[in-house]
Amino acid sequence: MNRAGILVCHECDLLQRDVPVPRGGALRCARCGALLYRERENSLERALALALGAAVLLIVSNAFPIVGLSVNGTLVETTLAGAVRVLYLDGMWPLAALVFATTILMPALQAVGMLWMLVPLRRGRVPWHAALVFRICHLAEPWGMVEVLILGLLVALVKLAHIASVVVGIAMWSFGALMFVLAAAGAAFDARALWSRIDALRPAGGPRAGPGPRR
Repeated sequence: MNRAGILVCHECDLLQRDVPVPRGGALRCARCGALLYRERENSLERALALALGAAVLLIVSNAFPIVGLSVNGTLVETTLAGAVRVLYLDGMWPLAALVFATTILMPALQAVGMLWMLVPLRRGRVPWHAALVFRICHLAEPWGMVEVLILGLLVALVKLAHIASVVVGIAMWSFGALMFVLAAAGAAFDARALWSRIDALRPAGGPRAGPGPRR
C-alpha cells in the first residue's frame, strides 16, 4: 500500500483502491483473485506477545547447552555458539558463518526488529526508523533456518546414539519452541495495521509512514 491508498497486487501488479475490510474479512484482487489483505483482530498485540516469547527463547537457546555426549561417564556438552566457534577454529569458517547467520543472527534480527517497531506503538509512540527496520525484518525472515537446524540435529542424534549416550540439552527444546513461536509471530504481524497505526500517531500534515519510496 502506498501513500495514496492504493494497493498493488503481488501476483499481477494491478493497482487498486484500498477499501475498508470488515473484521475477519479478506480483500482480493479484482483481476486474478489473489489475497491482498485479511483483517485480523489484535494482530499487532499478538505479534508483540509472540516476539517477546521468541526473544526469551532465543536467549535461552544460546545460553544453555544444546546437546551433550556421555562416553564412559564423561559428559561433553556444547552450546550452539560453542559449535560455531569450534567450526571456525577448525578452519571451516564459511560453514561457521553460515550456521551463525541462519540460526543466531537472522532469528535475532527478526525478533528484535518486531520488538523495535511494536513496543513503541504499544506505548503510543512512533518507532524510530520504522521503514528501515521493517526492511531488515523482511530480508531476515527467509534466512532464518531454525527448522533446518532442528532437523539436522535430529538426524545427527540418531546417528550418534550408536556411538555414545546422547543427552538432549535445554537449548534443544528451546530451539524447537522457537521454531513455532517465530513462525507464529511472522504470521500474526500485519504490515498494513502497522503503517496505519504509525500514520495515526504522526502529526496532521506530516509525512506518511511506509516502506515504499517517497514521491
